[in-house]
Formats: sequence, structure tokens, C-alpha cells
Amino acid sequence: MLGLLVILLISWGLLFLFEKKNLGALGIVPTPRHLAQLLVGFAIIVVICSVLVYIETLLKAVQWEFKGFRPKIFFKALIYHTKSALTEDLVFRGVLLYILIRRLGYLWAILLSALCFGVYHVFSYGITAERWILIGYVVLITGFTGYVWAYAFYKTKSIYIGLGLHIGYNILMSCFYESQPYGELLFGELAKTDLSEPYEMYYTFFRGLFPSIMTLLSLKLLNRSRLIVPKNNKHGSDSSPISEVVK
Repeated sequence: MLGLLVILLISWGLLFLFEKKNLGALGIVPTPRHLAQLLVGFAIIVVICSVLVYIETLLKAVQWEFKGFRPKIFFKALIYHTKSALTEDLVFRGVLLYILIRRLGYLWAILLSALCFGVYHVFSYGITAERWILIGYVVLITGFTGYVWAYAFYKTKSIYIGLGLHIGYNILMSCFYESQPYGELLFGELAKTDLSEPYEMYYTFFRGLFPSIMTLLSLKLLNRSRLIVPKNNKHGSDSSPISEVVK
């Protein structure tokens, strides 16, 4: 919690220094619209990841063991993933992205944010000594995810829909797969059949890219919804690049 407070304090300082604005510019005030965006993001990614788990179950003949619902553990996992996602979102899709959008335009800002997010995961996964092909894969997959979530921030002028996507992805995947410190919250793999090469490699890329591609398509479909794009964005009341509308 102390770490979040420090990040918020630094964010406020940077906003005031460079833009003469307060934290409200990041859309972090929990208004009804923002909370709705949080729920929409959460719902979108839960559906997408559930489809992905179903596809993997069919392709690899996965046998699942239901481990039961443990409310205390599940609640701890939800709190952990919420704090983790909020920390990363404030760093990579908060004040720095906001300032870069206003200075460089949305496209270069989003690409730079995505690249930083991808490189960050190389270190957070502890794979700096691994083969370059694995490092490149992690940068590509997590970087593209960062691109989609940064795009969500740009379109909504708020961190909430990206935060919902982030929390939803982490908690849903933790319900089925091993993860530290909370994994296999609901189900565990009893058995599965690995695909032969090169199909296993193809599936690995599919599994990594599918959630982000489907999320981006979903955001595009919701592009004209007042829930996703604030009304003042559509009329361009703010002359800065952050208010531009993606055509």
C-alpha cells in the first residue's frame, strides 16, 4: 500500500510540474462511469480468457480437477492481483503515458509504453539469462498486451477499463493455471496431451496473442459507446493529442 501512495505522490508531482494538472487528469477518481468501465474491462477479458481455456481444453484434451472454492484464498488472490495491476497500470499507463501522449502524440506514446511494459516483464519473470528467442517472445506478447491496455487509456482518458482488463486476466488465469503466489484457485490440470512440433509453437503464439487481439477488437467495437469514449473526446474539446479520436 505504501508503494501505491508513493507512486500517486510522484504522479501528482510530475503532472503538476509538466502539465499544471492534478491526478484527476488520469481519470482515477472512482466515478460511476469509471466504475462501469472497470466492470466492462473485467467482463470482456473474463469471457475472452474463458474461451481460451476452452480452446486449450479441446486441443490438448486437458482433464481438470475442481479444487473447490476457498473464499479466503480467493479474496487474498483478488486483493493481491488488484494491487499488482494497479501498481503496473499507474507506472506504465498513468502519468508517464499521459505526458508522452501530449508531447509525442498517441501513437508513439502508446508504442513506447508497450515496449517498456514488454521489457519490464523480462526482468519481472527473471529470464534475462535465457535465450533471445524466449526474451523476444515475452517482449512481443506482453508488449502487445501493454499496447492494448495503453490504447484503452488513450480512448477513455481513464485507467479503469485497462485496470479491469488487467485484474480480470490475472485472476481468471490464476483460477486454472499455476502462478505465484496464488495459482490454480479453482481448477488444476490432472492430465493433458502436448501438441507435436511445430504445432506446439504455433499454439504458444496463438495462446499469447489471442486475448490481446480479441480485447482490441472488442474495444474497437465499443469505440463509439459513451461508456468507452467520453463525450468531450468526440467533440475534441481538448486540443491536446490525448483528445484525438482514432479513425
